[in-house]
Amino acid sequence: MVALDIDGTIVDHEGRMPDAVRDAIRRVAKAGVPVVLATGRSWHGTRDLYDHLELPPGLAVLSNGAVVVRYPPQEIVKTVTFDPSDVIRKVRDVAPSTLIAVEEIGRGYRVTDHFPDGDLSGEMIIETPDQLSTRPVTRVILRDPNRSDEEILELADHLGLHGITYYVGWSAWIDIAPVGVNKATALAEVADELGVPADRVLALGDGRNDIEMLTWAGRGVALGDAPEEVREAADAVTGRFGEGGTVAELERWFGEDRRG
Repeated sequence: MVALDIDGTIVDHEGRMPDAVRDAIRRVAKAGVPVVLATGRSWHGTRDLYDHLELPPGLAVLSNGAVVVRYPPQEIVKTVTFDPSDVIRKVRDVAPSTLIAVEEIGRGYRVTDHFPDGDLSGEMIIETPDQLSTRPVTRVILRDPNRSDEEILELADHLGLHGITYYVGWSAWIDIAPVGVNKATALAEVADELGVPADRVLALGDGRNDIEMLTWAGRGVALGDAPEEVREAADAVTGRFGEGGTVAELERWFGEDRRG
């Protein structure tokens, strides 16, 4: 099985997928190896890429492991939720200008205000923080375009998010997931359903939310662009995304010469 992060691994941070990446992933699928997209994105932000890759029917791990979808046809296989009220209260107390969003599976997001263009997909439903706190969610997103990456890390520390699974993204963004839920926990269930042992999984990623996945997989490979802690968690480091690192790793195992 091949597990692939999306942003920074198969598309750049503008959402563009090089033809070479698309071709390499298609070769994996044509070889009969399951390709599982494992992403922090919602299904709204993933489905078009799944179609673009022309992947066969299969499973996708979304929202950092809190959601698993089978497609096509679309079926929500699993969701894991938690009570967001404590997190939202802390954010309001410590950083009231921070944008907050919670996912509405199959619809979009409930948000305290408009996020920067391109950050989220699907329908945006404006609500107050109190309204966002009223029911369980698969994740909470915190976003402050006016903070640097270092400042958002400081915010995470200041919020005291101990005992909570959270990830700091490549921009000023924090993703908060249910306790004990990550890409690896969801992928382990997917692999079990497919009858694939963990040591037969190749995983590629570049973000802090990929660390558990890269550690769990039999071969976990970090992109050269990844932060130091992600590269240290991986079994190997390939080239940078813009230099074809994803393609190089996939072709190592599924290239034309390997098939020949």
